[in-house]
Amino acid sequence: MTSFHAAVIHPDQSRTYCGIVGQQHVRAARAIAACPWTPRQVVEHPHHPGSLFILREDGDLDCYRPVHASQASTLLGHRRTAQAVDPGASDAAAATSTTRNAGTTWLAGVIRFGDGVIGGPMDTPGNPPRVVHHTTESPAGGKYLESVASYLIRVASEPHLIYCPVTDRVGQFGPLHHSARALRNDGLRRTNREGRVCVQIEVLGYAARPWTDGWHPKTKPGWQRILAALHSWDVPDAWPAGPPVPYPGGTAPRSRSLWQSRGGHFGHCHIPGNDHGDPGAINTGKLLTKKTASRPEGENRPPVSLARVVKAAKKDPAGPDGHRTHPADVRPVEDALVAEGLLEPRYADGSFGTMTTKAYAAWQRSAAGGSYRGAAADGIPGRGSLVRLGDRHGFTVIA
Repeated sequence: MTSFHAAVIHPDQSRTYCGIVGQQHVRAARAIAACPWTPRQVVEHPHHPGSLFILREDGDLDCYRPVHASQASTLLGHRRTAQAVDPGASDAAAATSTTRNAGTTWLAGVIRFGDGVIGGPMDTPGNPPRVVHHTTESPAGGKYLESVASYLIRVASEPHLIYCPVTDRVGQFGPLHHSARALRNDGLRRTNREGRVCVQIEVLGYAARPWTDGWHPKTKPGWQRILAALHSWDVPDAWPAGPPVPYPGGTAPRSRSLWQSRGGHFGHCHIPGNDHGDPGAINTGKLLTKKTASRPEGENRPPVSLARVVKAAKKDPAGPDGHRTHPADVRPVEDALVAEGLLEPRYADGSFGTMTTKAYAAWQRSAAGGSYRGAAADGIPGRGSLVRLGDRHGFTVIA
């Protein structure tokens, strides 16, 4: 009977080795993940037959590898971390990194996964810039951004960017002007290194259920950051091979001449040398919709009073259970914390109680919240961290 090395890979890429387990344990883990009431998902290791990962809703990644295939040290591998774009920098100081006479290389206000090195210079920088859209074939929301990012690092298949359409969170693995690892080569032609840039975007979701359904880009600042970065490299708002086809059942052209000569947006289903059918029949018009400059910033976004939220954060925990000082201002903040995976939905009730305070302190400590530490991460909102939360989740902070 096969035995397995077992480990847990945490969202910050730290690892806990759990020892050796039997085949019965792995079968039970697979069975639990297959139950309809759990959002867990089994993913087979693409390079090591018999090895598998289980994507967990809490962001941890369970990893099993046959004992005969490797030693535990191989399973655990070297440490890579997720970190802020500008660790320790203030909200006001965060800025998008660029190269001289070129476009954006690192997006501001997103999570960095890994060590920042996933590829190298492009092979054909004189060819037009392009983007390739993928789906992860996994759930979205919660902490799946961390789970899937961890998996992609472990199997050395990192894109440039990973996006969650539910929470509007964005992660980045490497600079946009270098290659990624999300495509197979087309013979000797390195598809990941085609063009001035070849930006790879993995979106949490399934090709069979287009992730753009029910999704509204004008209210998604994370996606708008991605669009702005693509336009900084002059990527045309066009689909040279046509829109991605439905999955399953659709057939898309994989033209070498088109891929090598034209810039714009492509689906994984369009790339020569590849056989994947993602991202499915996404709405290409909606995907490229930008927030128009003529619309005032904050229009159609609910206002949240900083003073009232701070007052609630100081009074609600000391009051009776469920005490609500300013529920109309607190609720959008709680909903945003739920979307970030920091607060359980049952606690989003308009009361800035102890659970909301703990969740906000976690936001302050997070990469997106501003990397507060120690006493500064006290769970009492400040303008910088609250404005950043509002920008990510659609509310405007007022005095």
